Amino acid sequence: QVQLVESGGGLVQAGGSLRLSCAASGRSFSSYAMGWFRQAPGKEREFVAGINWSGDRSLYADSVKGRFTISRDNAKNTVYLQMNSLKPEDTAVYYCAAKVSRVAIFRSAREYDYWGQGTQVTVSS
Repeated sequence: QVQLVESGGGLVQAGGSLRLSCAASGRSFSSYAMGWFRQAPGKEREFVAGINWSGDRSLYADSVKGRFTISRDNAKNTVYLQMNSLKPEDTAVYYCAAKVSRVAIFRSAREYDYWGQGTQVTVSS
């Protein structure tokens, strides 16, 4: 069992940056593949980025590639999402998720075992 708590959301102007953090409680954080998802009002939850257990492989949605960077610090039980060059269409609630796996990275929300409560990101034009 792991509990996830996101932080770092807020209001930012277009072109600005934010860094989201997701702190995990419990042991064996390094046994989890991690992902970031987002959900805008009236839309389905969508994959943003994922990272494997060791942090040496990552995947991104095409819409954020080159602007967002996912990373993790297993010593701190934390995964990060650095978001640069933010656009109004990045406005959403951002969730982190954990999947017990030392094999792969996962794009589908259905694959993940644990979810945080979400943090709001609002990008003004």
